[in-house]
Amino acid sequence: MSKQFKIGFIGTGVMGKSLVKHLLNAKHEVTIYTRTKDKAADLVKAGAKMALSPSEVAQTVEILFTMVGYPHDVEEVYFGDNGIFQIENANLVVIDMTTSTPTLAKKIDEKAKEKGMLSLDAPVSGGDVGAQLGKLSVMCGGDKSTFDQALPILNLFGETILYQGTAGAGQHTKMCNQITIATGMIGVCEALAYGRKAGLDLDQVLCSISTGAAGSWSLSNLAPRMIAGNNEPGFYIKHFVKDMKIALEEADKMDLQLPGLTLAKSLYEDLINEGYAENGTQALINIYL
Repeated sequence: MSKQFKIGFIGTGVMGKSLVKHLLNAKHEVTIYTRTKDKAADLVKAGAKMALSPSEVAQTVEILFTMVGYPHDVEEVYFGDNGIFQIENANLVVIDMTTSTPTLAKKIDEKAKEKGMLSLDAPVSGGDVGAQLGKLSVMCGGDKSTFDQALPILNLFGETILYQGTAGAGQHTKMCNQITIATGMIGVCEALAYGRKAGLDLDQVLCSISTGAAGSWSLSNLAPRMIAGNNEPGFYIKHFVKDMKIALEEADKMDLQLPGLTLAKSLYEDLINEGYAENGTQALINIYL
């Protein structure tokens, strides 16, 4: 039987909740912290312990995952008055799974080393379905030795778990992922809009094109939700726009123009202005309806 760890998890939203369940199912001792405690009641019932602050979690665990909304939330969780870095816990492994900035990932890594801790930036892709099935893609930046140490735990909810390089490399890789999705979603929506105008059976269309050269995760998993009019979030539009902003800011630093991403961000910002911020990214189809 593999070793059981004391594991902390900060942020139990749409995806984080599923990851905590995987940790509990593997019989690890899990302590959680979330600002909306009522939404984590089922996790407590399943055996997780609830802490009152990020620092309280960090004080009592060996491995600590964070998965919150925005870079400013990450900053607060790590560097705030009740943050992780307020405590002394040498050899604590901190793993930020939030899609955040490479610059902040490097800042966390530097501070962790200063305090005798270990750090990874490990954003993920795969949405709510990937989290539930334990089949996420996990993109890791940091020291290779820390990655090797964390890999057995990451295997509980990841299917493709790859080391990308030093601190910040995981976040840069996630930006590549988000850029691909953002422009691809425009293609998925325009294909469905075209098919509808042409009077086609869209389910039949999907059967044909999702297994051909046009196939993609978004086409297979999100296009059916679009057809059904299901805007429920696997990944919030408000968070996707945050990711696109990060990618465009990083591209600007590298003197790189990304017109496709710029267009996608503009369309999603239009959706936010129409009240879709809390909906899933597949709600982009509403632009075309």
